[in-house]
Amino acid sequence: MSNISELQVQTALKEVQDPYLGKDLVGANEVKKIQVDGGRVQVDIELPYPSAGVKDKFAAEVSRRVQAIKGVEQVTVNVGHNIKAHQAQRGVKLLAGIKNIIAVASGKGGVGKSTTAVNLALALARDGARVGILDADIYGPSQPRMLGISGKPTSKDGKSIEPMENYGVKAMSIGFLIEEETAMVWRGPMVTQALEQLLNDTRWGELDYLVIDLPPGTGDTQLTLAQKIPVTGAVIVTTPQDIALLDARKGLKMFEKVGIPILGIVENMSFYICPKCGNEDDIFSHGGGERMAEQYDVDFLAAIPLDRRIRNEADGGKPTVVAEPDSRLAELYMELARHVAAKLAAQAVDFSHKFPNIVIQNK
Repeated sequence: MSNISELQVQTALKEVQDPYLGKDLVGANEVKKIQVDGGRVQVDIELPYPSAGVKDKFAAEVSRRVQAIKGVEQVTVNVGHNIKAHQAQRGVKLLAGIKNIIAVASGKGGVGKSTTAVNLALALARDGARVGILDADIYGPSQPRMLGISGKPTSKDGKSIEPMENYGVKAMSIGFLIEEETAMVWRGPMVTQALEQLLNDTRWGELDYLVIDLPPGTGDTQLTLAQKIPVTGAVIVTTPQDIALLDARKGLKMFEKVGIPILGIVENMSFYICPKCGNEDDIFSHGGGERMAEQYDVDFLAAIPLDRRIRNEADGGKPTVVAEPDSRLAELYMELARHVAAKLAAQAVDFSHKFPNIVIQNK
């Protein structure tokens, strides 16, 4: 008769690390159930971020560790996820149905922010999350083309708009409402009003993450975002050269001032590998994003290479994560998404949606 204890199993699980949270499964509170029946052991693991792409790896490692316990004959491991709503900046309430809002920003244009944003959204969806993307660049919307979506959104009730959708991601952009070559000659107040309407009048449904692709800079759109939209965290995209880093620092400091957590920095166009000879070249310098992350004590999330395929696939309406799902480039975006989701999961949980509004009336 086997005398396996739950404590033995728990001790074995302390040897399994979650590389995205930087803790063991027990320390990260990811072990939800341990059941021992003779020589049979069942372990239920619940990750706080999308699990589809990593659950098999976790299950295999848990099974290996538990199987090593003397007397264990059979191990069953169930791995799932439970994505919670996390606190945004103080004084701004969460939006109904949207658990977390991720702002993807850059100090200047041309650093590949929109490409990073769309691949981040697609990667989160591929790992099993319910995801939307809001194209907040009113003057230069690019998400309709990148997602390969044409046509105009519809309205079922005449008041709200149904989001467009492709590759499992819901999307909204001013680009869906105007002709592609139409110039938006609008002043700041009109732009901010349009952004609020695109966000609030879209029937997003239930989302685990809404990725907001911001325009470059620190202007009216960013200020509206900080004051009126519950942003759970921001990702800063830069390239390695000094000019881009100067502007990226301004964006980072802006988010710090308004109390929006910085999830980390992505260094885009980090290096170039010649497709013919394989030689690696630092065209835009190297390591600037990593040094910036160290300077401001934030996470360095990813180094994305300068690769023609990334540009071609985004321009063609089928970004890298869906165009080449098994490629090294796609895996870089998948890892980026997991680190972003795990960084969010480590923040304080927002419980406000669980409590009803209390109204006191004098009669």
